Amino acid sequence: MTLTADDRPVSDFRATLTGVIGELQVATALRQTIVIPTFNERDNIETLLRRLVAALPASDSEIVFVDDSTDDTPDVIRRAARTCPIPITVHHRERGAGGLGGAVVEGMRLARGAWIVVLDADLQHPPEIVPDLIAAGLRDGADLVVGTRYAGGGGSDGLDGGYRRFVSGGSTFATKLIFRNSLSRVSDPMSGLFAVRTSSLEVEQLRPLGYKVLLELVVRNRPGRIVEVPYTFQRRHAGESKSTFAEGVRFLKHLAILRFGAERTRMLAFALIGVSGLLPNQLALWFLTQVGVHYLPAAVVANLVAVGWNFALTDTLLYRNRRHRSLGGRMGRFFVMGNVDLLLRIPMLALLVGGAHVGVLAANLITLLTSFVLRFLVLDKVIYRARPKTAAVETA
Repeated sequence: MTLTADDRPVSDFRATLTGVIGELQVATALRQTIVIPTFNERDNIETLLRRLVAALPASDSEIVFVDDSTDDTPDVIRRAARTCPIPITVHHRERGAGGLGGAVVEGMRLARGAWIVVLDADLQHPPEIVPDLIAAGLRDGADLVVGTRYAGGGGSDGLDGGYRRFVSGGSTFATKLIFRNSLSRVSDPMSGLFAVRTSSLEVEQLRPLGYKVLLELVVRNRPGRIVEVPYTFQRRHAGESKSTFAEGVRFLKHLAILRFGAERTRMLAFALIGVSGLLPNQLALWFLTQVGVHYLPAAVVANLVAVGWNFALTDTLLYRNRRHRSLGGRMGRFFVMGNVDLLLRIPMLALLVGGAHVGVLAANLITLLTSFVLRFLVLDKVIYRARPKTAAVETA
């Protein structure tokens, strides 16, 4: 028996309709979305847009700026958008969570193109290479196309001075060493220029920190086929470099999180800060016992010195983005936590010194190590606990 269209079950008809709609959406999708993170790039916008317009078909493209600027960069972009033949979206963030990488991920969420191309605004990435990235991806059936400075005739001429070249080369070498399996097909994992096929992208898996979002994408998304297109890294057109010591620290933290996971990385950092606190603790204890103070009250004072040291480092370096309470509130809880373990450590110290005849400094070190895990768990889960994530408010 042959069914006519009128005899088919409703579910079959809906499935057919859904398939037709899907095909129409694919057929009418933009070919590429250019995602450009900006931070105080007002003097580069006009030249950047002019070169992108010359390189791309306006009917098949869109540009998404995700802006963290403190100057009038978003206003400059909006004025330029009035006469630009390529549609432009401006998403200004008041709080730039995740730095440049976080801006790129927000731009990816707004993208409508079949390909997403990530490009810096300072013109160190030549806009004219965008069609080559897309063409390489289509030709080779790739999920990810990386603009590389280190293969096939690419160059890094735009890196100013030997120091920046050393930092760039060293960070690339360290990254490929740490993630040698994931990055075996990528010669330039620190590149900020790449194109990714939207259908292969899992944006919700990305949790970037700082400006090396390509590394995040390769390690977490594990794209299928990766190809590279060589290019020469240009000199900055205008403005100042955003590469700072703080960004370097962010990068190291990002590497650790990708390699070990967020909680283990925090525990490792907490351990390193705790180890650094051993020195002021032991020095204070040694000094006080040398001037005649009994070792038990001396241990209490030495502990206060170390807790102050540890709080300064922990609050500044480790939990900078979780400082939701007031300084007084954080400091008070930290000092309570840092000294309440004296209820355990002082009896243990007395037992080790008086009963087991262990040296004062060695016994003190043993008690400090014993309290480490408990203190970390209280710190991470109570004092600096993460707030629930809320959806970002997007403005165009």
